[in-house]
Amino acid sequence: MYRVIGSLASRTFRVLWALEELGLPYEHVAALPRSDAVLSVNPAGKVPVLIAEGVPITDSTAILQFLADRHGGLTYPAGTLERARQDSLTQFLLDEFDAALWMAARHSFILPEALRQSAIKDSLKWEFERSQKTLVARMGTGPFLMGDRMTVPDVILTHCGTWATVAKFPVVEPRLKDYLAAMRERPAYRRTAALGA
Repeated sequence: MYRVIGSLASRTFRVLWALEELGLPYEHVAALPRSDAVLSVNPAGKVPVLIAEGVPITDSTAILQFLADRHGGLTYPAGTLERARQDSLTQFLLDEFDAALWMAARHSFILPEALRQSAIKDSLKWEFERSQKTLVARMGTGPFLMGDRMTVPDVILTHCGTWATVAKFPVVEPRLKDYLAAMRERPAYRRTAALGA
């Protein structure tokens, strides 16, 4: 059984949701970043951490792809053109969506107050909106980003979309709004969200 360490209100949500989608058993330890539970397995103090066979794996994207590859779901096989497209989409989402939201969070409540630059959020919101147009042009014709198969990028994008709502980063593209609404209705997503209730 996997053990997932990290608070639900973080990228830990991505890992828990993927485990739910894959139908895998896990134990969730709801620990905050830099807490003793986290520092004991990740010297950087960051969450999430997945413990697999006693080995800690850090970084949500690395964990997602590990689980997908290991269990043959949420991914295309390595070495295929579909996997290359999938990995390209994953990197795009991390660069254009996750990075903007993380930078805004750092300047809202993570950095020491004297180092925060609130004005940076205006440029980040502008970039976030511009990136949505590019993303919509890359979306497949099916219900998921790459067509008829849910993949790791779907988990990352949906989590970023939820994070954007909380951070007041507008989702302006109607197709993206519809996609996010549909993804949040998935039973595995709803089960994961209920963990915080």
